Amino acid sequence: MSEITRDVVIIGAGAAGLTAANALRRQGLSVAVLEARDRVGGRLWTDTIEGAMLEIGGQWISPDQTALIETVAELGLSTFSRYRDGDSVYVGPDGTPVRFTGDLFPAGPETERVIAEITARLDEMVAEIDPDRPWAHPKAAEWDAISWDAWLRSQTDDDEAVRNLAFATGSAMLTKPTHAFSLLQSLHMAASAGSYTNLVDADFILDKRVVGGLQQVPLLLAERLGDDVFRSQPVRTLEWGEDGVTAVSDSMTVHARQALLAAAPILYDRISFVPPLPRRQHQLHQHLSMGFVIKVHAVYDRPFWREQGLSGTAFSPYELSHEAYDNTNFGDERGTLVGFVSDQHADDVFALDADERRARILESLSHYYGPEAKEPIVYYESDWGSEEWTRGAYAASFDLGGLHRYGADLRTAVGPIHFACSDMAGAGFQHVDGAIRMGRLVADQIAEAVRG
Repeated sequence: MSEITRDVVIIGAGAAGLTAANALRRQGLSVAVLEARDRVGGRLWTDTIEGAMLEIGGQWISPDQTALIETVAELGLSTFSRYRDGDSVYVGPDGTPVRFTGDLFPAGPETERVIAEITARLDEMVAEIDPDRPWAHPKAAEWDAISWDAWLRSQTDDDEAVRNLAFATGSAMLTKPTHAFSLLQSLHMAASAGSYTNLVDADFILDKRVVGGLQQVPLLLAERLGDDVFRSQPVRTLEWGEDGVTAVSDSMTVHARQALLAAAPILYDRISFVPPLPRRQHQLHQHLSMGFVIKVHAVYDRPFWREQGLSGTAFSPYELSHEAYDNTNFGDERGTLVGFVSDQHADDVFALDADERRARILESLSHYYGPEAKEPIVYYESDWGSEEWTRGAYAASFDLGGLHRYGADLRTAVGPIHFACSDMAGAGFQHVDGAIRMGRLVADQIAEAVRG
């Protein structure tokens, strides 16, 4: 077993850990990054499947994600806009696809009025939320005690309005059933994007992509660190005390003055802490869980929907695939659609065999785009729930009551152990932007601690 000494040991080579490692190196500190997987990037993963480049993990950049935008530019990467020319498609409760333009789903006039009215109310509430301290709001305990679904249904008895309003933070973002998380958690999700309106605006939240895939960000950050990144090194034990830390993997030991856990908090239980983490941390981590969404990639010989005057953007709270987009790669003559199957729907389709699951998902996509959608030349499901070092997607969030009760402790260092990942970000929560922000923030805190 090899044994090395560094100023800081970083556990996790995703965007947060690699950002922190580079920032610490710039401040003159030595680092070792230990990654459990055989690749870097965490929930960013670009791969070639049957000849098609697919972004298996995160991929989009929105205008408010300035930390990510700065990093992409600094690394010399190029971006391109998501294709959005033409009509979007909405499937309502009667199953009929309706073409539309603009931001609002083409529901009936009364439903549209209710959606607009409650959206304005939500924007006012979100404006009062500090994304870094949602638990500090005077009504935090009250808003954390009621589920997102229950609050919406207390505002209106229009079921279609409720389903469409619930959609943005439920199926689309937190990827949990709307009865399983609180109004406060939903408001925090919206506050992390600047407003509820931003969150429901696909042209805003899903604006640009990186040419060649977003995983290039962690790949290039890791390249700068050279031999200080150690892959296939899951940390089994982390000993800590006043004199520093010792991280032990299967084949190496790292002694350091400080440690950074840069992995999702639901993975902390894979590490034996000596001594154990404090009681507060034990309780906190039991109230966090990952959401679950299947990202479906369907590649065709051409983007046939564009011939129909469709943008590829499609939504429905009544469909198995609740949203889908044109995901054609830059310069590719083939066309790619990406669809999403979330929360309970994702659980249900994984009870089926692979052929039946594929057939049902493609049938759902055909309700937006027509029968050609059922005949892709490449089909692939990103199943992060089965990935050992992720266990779900997109991110971890609190159960009812957990955010105001434990949120303030989420980032709190324990002796020489610090924490950073997108799951605990304010602005950019559960996005790469949030991971980069957290990496920068905690690197400064660690540098200060080292220098005393």
